[in-house]
Amino acid sequence: MKRVLALVSGALLTALVLWLASIGLVLLAGSRPQLRPADAILVLGAAQYNGRPSPVLRARLDHALDLYHRGLAPRLIFTGGVGAGDTLSEGQVARSYALDHDVPDSVIQIDSVGVTSAESVEEAARLMRSRGWSTALIVSDSYHMLRLELLARFSGIRAYRAPTPSGPIDRDRRIRRHYVLRESLLFPASVILGAR
Repeated sequence: MKRVLALVSGALLTALVLWLASIGLVLLAGSRPQLRPADAILVLGAAQYNGRPSPVLRARLDHALDLYHRGLAPRLIFTGGVGAGDTLSEGQVARSYALDHDVPDSVIQIDSVGVTSAESVEEAARLMRSRGWSTALIVSDSYHMLRLELLARFSGIRAYRAPTPSGPIDRDRRIRRHYVLRESLLFPASVILGAR
């Protein structure tokens, strides 16, 4: 019985240490942007409201447009499918927002298929491969960076982290804590399961 208790205690302690390490990695990745020239700027979708970007999506788009106007990449890829009860995809709404902010339509690509992060990254990677592009600045919230970098690697994209500076989620400690803890579980699951 003592041996079983020791094994269980050891397993629980190991799981706790790995989870704390995962939290640390999520926080570290989100605090260390890798802004450099790339083939494209890949923007992960977020909610939209009847054709208007949510505050989270707008913060991501504003950051991506800033990177584009600074010349870090010559094209933009917007991801995000159609949410439940919506008629427009997040990618379509992002495209309209970019067009309203002096971005030519010719540099915009959209993926309106992906609903999850993994699906969106895989669809964007498929689009990039078809055009011979291999590198991307990935724009999303800071808590999202570690897993997106991993998903991009699984999909064959060389990803550079470009977290949205002070987005709405990062400004609210309670909400940010929720997403960091969520990612600290999703990241190891992604490592184990791959891009599925």
